[in-house]
Amino acid sequence: MQTVSGYTGHVEFTPGFAPRPAISHVLFDFDGTLSIIREGWPEVMVPMFVEMLPKVAGETDEQRRQMCLDDIMRLNGKQTIYQMMQLAERISERGGVPKEALWYKHEYLRRLDERISGRKEAIRSGKVHRDTSLVHGSRLLMDGLQRRGLKLYLASGTDEVFVKEEAALLDVARYFGPHIYGAQDSYQNFSKKMVIERILRENNIAGAQLLAFGDGYVEIQNTKEAGGLSVAVASDEANNGSGKVDEWKRQRLLGVGADIVVADYRDAEVLLNRILGT
Repeated sequence: MQTVSGYTGHVEFTPGFAPRPAISHVLFDFDGTLSIIREGWPEVMVPMFVEMLPKVAGETDEQRRQMCLDDIMRLNGKQTIYQMMQLAERISERGGVPKEALWYKHEYLRRLDERISGRKEAIRSGKVHRDTSLVHGSRLLMDGLQRRGLKLYLASGTDEVFVKEEAALLDVARYFGPHIYGAQDSYQNFSKKMVIERILRENNIAGAQLLAFGDGYVEIQNTKEAGGLSVAVASDEANNGSGKVDEWKRQRLLGVGADIVVADYRDAEVLLNRILGT
């Protein structure tokens, strides 16, 4: 792994990295990659899982909490419903009678909304500038990509209705036009892999022409499987703009083949020049 000088923030390139001047399409994850409106969501989901999960003899509260956290983060980047399906399975394993996974999803979203509704209202009212709820340098990056004529897509494991609402609130929907995709209650109709396949098919391009930015293993793994170049955004969401990497994200995303690791996008211009060989 090479940390390159000439950047003001944390930027790492894997030994196999090589510039790709032919890149024409770019895929973004949303939460943690662009938006931090939902920062702290595990602090909502983990306690809910712990609350819903039947206890077993000899298990400490910390062991139970850690198991829930591991289940949740292993599925991070996939649609939220998959985490709820895992919860229902755990409840069954422990002799409980679970509700439908969709019920748990809606309950989680209700609780999450209690945490983030004030943030959205503050942006809406102008009390807080919308760019403070974007990963540092996001607009600089998207402007740079757009100026270079690249086509941008957004795919999120968060429900599409919320992704579109929050993308509009943050004034980033305009970068993606009609290409904003998110989770559906009919979860079989969406996945990030399906979005990648659609990009390649509809634009008649090879996987090597795809660049992806994400902070979850799913989009990194799917991009690499398609032959694309992936940038792991190991964003420190709780301290946006600190320039520090989230080491847990960094290790996990390198483990699924990330080509580049960044803390944020403060070095967007020089990074894009390196990626595109310009």
